[in-house]
Amino acid sequence: MALNSENKMQVDPELVGFAREFKRRREAAGLNQAELARQVNVARSYISHVERARTRCRRDFTIRVDKALNANGELVKTWDELLEKLKTIKYPAYFVDFPKAEVMADMLRGYETMLVYGLFQTDAYARFLLPNEEDFQSRMRRQEILKRNPPPVFSVVMDETVLYREIDSPKTMTEQLEYLIELSLREEINIQIAPLAYYRGVRTSFTVATLPDMSMVVVTDKAYGGETSTRPEDLKKTTEAFVTLQAEALSAKESRALIRKVIDERWT
Repeated sequence: MALNSENKMQVDPELVGFAREFKRRREAAGLNQAELARQVNVARSYISHVERARTRCRRDFTIRVDKALNANGELVKTWDELLEKLKTIKYPAYFVDFPKAEVMADMLRGYETMLVYGLFQTDAYARFLLPNEEDFQSRMRRQEILKRNPPPVFSVVMDETVLYREIDSPKTMTEQLEYLIELSLREEINIQIAPLAYYRGVRTSFTVATLPDMSMVVVTDKAYGGETSTRPEDLKKTTEAFVTLQAEALSAKESRALIRKVIDERWT
């Protein structure tokens, strides 16, 4: 799948999870690409393409590699699970390309005006917002990116009103905000709160995914759905808006202090 009009994207995002696991198991077996290539009778470049998710390798090839790496069927299982997972994921039409970019992103930058950033939502918070079970399960599957090794870098700014807007119940809000504090202490996650103010060029929620080849994809909320784009002019406006937000928002430490204050004074 190409994510821009010039077809510069070299990576197939549907295979990125498999590619990461493939490389991890090869390295754990103590083999370099050339050594593995000799064992399974392919060119070293083919192993490289698989590990960079640039080719859709066959299942029979995966079986051969699994045996060469003494993976006991686990690599084949990863391949099967990935394909099954992709068959079941359902998203709004405007959002359909973005999760594929999201899952392989090296960096995710987001701004939320109304709700907690989707990948940071607790089960209770998300379930209240998504009463349809398929929608809820899709949200939960997306959150698996937080467990990726290595994980992407997250930089998320949320409007201050998000902390005060009751979703479901005070208990749910307390658990959600406690979880934000917990997440913000991770090395790869930066969470900032933007105080109530007017920010020039900032009009709606958005997320920008930066891919391994440094290309970017942005999804923005609209009144009726949203829009995924790789147009340079859209990316320029969005990244400029994010720079403004980061500059004006509270620091990560100040944001944690504010979240704690809201928990204590409003939700408990």
